[in-house]
Amino acid sequence: MVIVVGLNHRTVPLDVLERTSVAPARLGKALDDLTGRDHISGAVVLSTCHRTEVYAIAEKFHGAVQDVRNFLAETAGLAPDAIADHLYSYYDSAAAAHLFGVVSGLDSVVIGESEILGQVRDAWNVSQGLGTCPTMLSTLFRHAVEVGKRARSETAISRRITSVSQAAVAMAGDRLGGLAGRRVLVLGTGDMGESMAVALAGNGGASVLVANRTRAKAIALADRVGGVDIALDDVPHHLADVDVLLTATNAGGAILGRADLEPIVAERDGRPLLVVDVAMPRDVDSGVADLPGVTLLDLDDLKAFVAEGLDERRKEVGRVSAIIAEEVDRWQARSTAREMAPAITALRQRADEIRLAELDRYRARLADLDESQRDAIDALTKGIVAKLLHEPTVQLKANAGDPAGLRLTEALRTLFDLE
Repeated sequence: MVIVVGLNHRTVPLDVLERTSVAPARLGKALDDLTGRDHISGAVVLSTCHRTEVYAIAEKFHGAVQDVRNFLAETAGLAPDAIADHLYSYYDSAAAAHLFGVVSGLDSVVIGESEILGQVRDAWNVSQGLGTCPTMLSTLFRHAVEVGKRARSETAISRRITSVSQAAVAMAGDRLGGLAGRRVLVLGTGDMGESMAVALAGNGGASVLVANRTRAKAIALADRVGGVDIALDDVPHHLADVDVLLTATNAGGAILGRADLEPIVAERDGRPLLVVDVAMPRDVDSGVADLPGVTLLDLDDLKAFVAEGLDERRKEVGRVSAIIAEEVDRWQARSTAREMAPAITALRQRADEIRLAELDRYRARLADLDESQRDAIDALTKGIVAKLLHEPTVQLKANAGDPAGLRLTEALRTLFDLE
């Protein structure tokens, strides 16, 4: 069966969520860890600034849930019981419905956000590339990407602010009464950093500085948005002059602490500095907020900001939910059909193997029969097998596309020991 086990911005505080975050560089090790556990035979890890989720092929539901719970606890450095109450878990059609909701943007801080579609696709591609995404899981993710595209093309769920990066820039502008004439430093050129720089360029009037560990990426992004690239080592110098710092690196932990910013604040001579940290885990230590003149905003603040402007978009949630329900039914029908055909074939093969083995066992007793008599016995035994299998086959096909069909298929495999 397909399961999902995870936690998100609704179920845990930000400090717990960031501890379970799996950085891109650690995905390979994480997937190897998961698929090496007793009850999991394939997995995709979706880790974003809003959630960490494991989608898996489970041999046993409760055993697999426990495997994922232990993995997440180990990732966070916590006891399993410390996160158990924060986890959600679903299987088969409910797991599909959850993923379809995620990829459609219904589960995001910014309802209808566009970035999640690419993040789901990337998580799926990584798992495929590492060989941890078996056919059933890959089929689910391919279908999910289709659902995400459909939700955005057939509804208005993604109108106006459609990403965390856009919301971060909008929140900064809201706090400062606009960004025209402001100097803004973007730290990080990954998907989020790039999107924030592009949003700044579209906002108009702000002077944009771009810094990144890899200087070539900073140069390329700065050229794209009409900004200025700076060396990472020069960031402290420029922080003495900028009005806003937008940060979204993949550093995997705080890279700016109170001690780093204290001398910079002194140089600013009382001029305020707005820091918007949308990295996961966070780039900026929370102690920075205690410095005079520094305002530190993170994903919790972003969540509160976007909640104020969601009324219009919430009207589209019902339409997206209807699409998801329709697509879950379609996925369920496809899954049942895929499961059913091999099971029926395997059942018929097993029955014929038994029939032929019994004929072979009685070969000596049938040796005196002529060819026509042997043909008659062969036809008779085939007919008996066909009649015995007729009703099970009819029932399986009649329940195609329904959860009952999957249950009957599983029962068939168990009763007749089919692979």
